[in-house]
Amino acid sequence: MKNMSLSEFKLGRFFLGSLPYGKDLIESVEDFCKEASIQMAVFSAIGSVSSVTLGCYDQKQQVYVTFSEEAPLEIIACIGNVSVKEGSPFVHAHIVLSDEKGKITGGHLFSETIIFAGEINLQELTGKPFERAYDNKTGLMLWNLSFV
Repeated sequence: MKNMSLSEFKLGRFFLGSLPYGKDLIESVEDFCKEASIQMAVFSAIGSVSSVTLGCYDQKQQVYVTFSEEAPLEIIACIGNVSVKEGSPFVHAHIVLSDEKGKITGGHLFSETIIFAGEINLQELTGKPFERAYDNKTGLMLWNLSFV
């Protein structure tokens, strides 16, 4: 495909499980990946959180604008991937949440986002892992696909 950098991966191990009560969502996934020696994966999660930190990237200033909310929120959808940053598993995820009145919020997921209850499915990908590197054009830590 023109202008797209793609790499093919094979499916590795597949995991289903519960997310730990009272722990940070991103740290929990990264810690699991470290323990299981996973460098590349895709995942999704459902459940609820007791607090969340979300953000949106300001493309002009090249910084994330973040906000936190302490409230019981239902995870409508959370999708993400795991790759390598500075030698360790790194989670990049987006999340959509709703409150008790059905009001929806979402964005780029940050720590601290504290799990109340949750379930995750994580698909390991095998092949040369993608590594994140600073991208001068966007100011983001993107996959360095120069090897693709």
